[in-house]
Amino acid sequence: MEQRTIEKPIKISGIGLHTGNAVNLTLRPAPIDTGIVFVRVDLEGKPHVKADINNACENADIPRCTSLGNGKAAIHTVEHMLSILYGMGISNLFVDIDANELPGLDGSGIGFWDAIEETGIVEQDKAVDIFEIKEPLGVEQNGASIYIVPSPDFRISYVLDYDYPLLKSQFVDMIIDEETFLKEIAPCRTFCVEDEAEELRAKGLGKGANYENTLIVGKKGILNNESHFVDEFARHKILDLIGDLSLLDTRIQGHVFAVKSGHFLNLRLARAIQKQKEKYLKKNEIPSFDLKGKHEIDISGIMSILPHRYPFLLVDKVIEIEKGVKGLGIKNVTINDGFFQGHFPTKPVMPGVLMIEAMAQTAGVVILTNKSHQGKLALFMAINDVKFRRMVVPGDQLVMEVSVVKCKSRVAQVKGICKVDNEVAAEATMTFSFADDSYLDF
Repeated sequence: MEQRTIEKPIKISGIGLHTGNAVNLTLRPAPIDTGIVFVRVDLEGKPHVKADINNACENADIPRCTSLGNGKAAIHTVEHMLSILYGMGISNLFVDIDANELPGLDGSGIGFWDAIEETGIVEQDKAVDIFEIKEPLGVEQNGASIYIVPSPDFRISYVLDYDYPLLKSQFVDMIIDEETFLKEIAPCRTFCVEDEAEELRAKGLGKGANYENTLIVGKKGILNNESHFVDEFARHKILDLIGDLSLLDTRIQGHVFAVKSGHFLNLRLARAIQKQKEKYLKKNEIPSFDLKGKHEIDISGIMSILPHRYPFLLVDKVIEIEKGVKGLGIKNVTINDGFFQGHFPTKPVMPGVLMIEAMAQTAGVVILTNKSHQGKLALFMAINDVKFRRMVVPGDQLVMEVSVVKCKSRVAQVKGICKVDNEVAAEATMTFSFADDSYLDF
């Protein structure tokens, strides 16, 4: 999945559910790796607040919503729009906001969805980061709980259970993808039981809530409104949950089991997921490639980049490199190379396919030193325009010149030439795909 932003700026206006403040948003396209960044244009210096778990406020002034802050500014009730951005795969966006709370619109996320869909979505040339849950995680408090376990999909199972007849034992279970999210989750509105609504208003909150944008639930049913789904309340809890988990710096792959969980537990789970990710990244940390101005990588550096080992490591040194762009590799061909034992043993000749392999390994070093591909594997997809010009024998030094023709998030194409004594021995155009290094795990 590629990172995404919007095609052109759009404006959204409304009233904050809790503060009742009028608020205007301008959503603007943002470059790769920006993330979702709120800009408080109403404050001096226009402070930026990134939608990040580290900026989530656990003890915000406004309860029953998710708030972000960084000491310079705060933004409340961000969960509905963030959930929509996650559901639409929007990775990068600037959100100019002139108040301290996002508009409630109709109490769901569908208004944000419609506005973004109308302006258009642009795919960007870099893959999103996806973290696969490695081991179960969970948090509990006062009879509520939320857990996540490894799963091949992003799946949520939610149990809602209030001491109100209409809110008894609602259960929703679904795999979250774009189509399901739009149809089953995005239109689901926020809700509040009648007693809680009165308490919030007594505290000066819920000023922007009304019967149109909030489902008020009494003992006998919904007041002055109707539900879209029989289990709309549990579905809205999933909307909130996705918005809260979107504060992670990665999309996730795992199965969430939640029982009566709200924002507080959602954020605690998100922090636990972030710690697990950091632990596994550290465990599998890839050495950094600091060439210290030498523009050279020795055999130990090559082995930290490539998984190949004797007798199939066919590059002794990369003597010149421009990370992710081009490089010059060396293979010293000796009679001790194992392939000479069976390939024309009476008159040893290096197999042509191994000359291609030597070029491919040099190409792997070059493209995997590109910062966006470090820690991955480069796997052959295709070899084209192959030509063999001369034989290579023991005592020759094979020089592999490789240059990247194009390199995207999923594939790279590289032109390679092998030379001996400045004479072309072989050449080819090679195409690689990228895979996570976990592909090699047992």
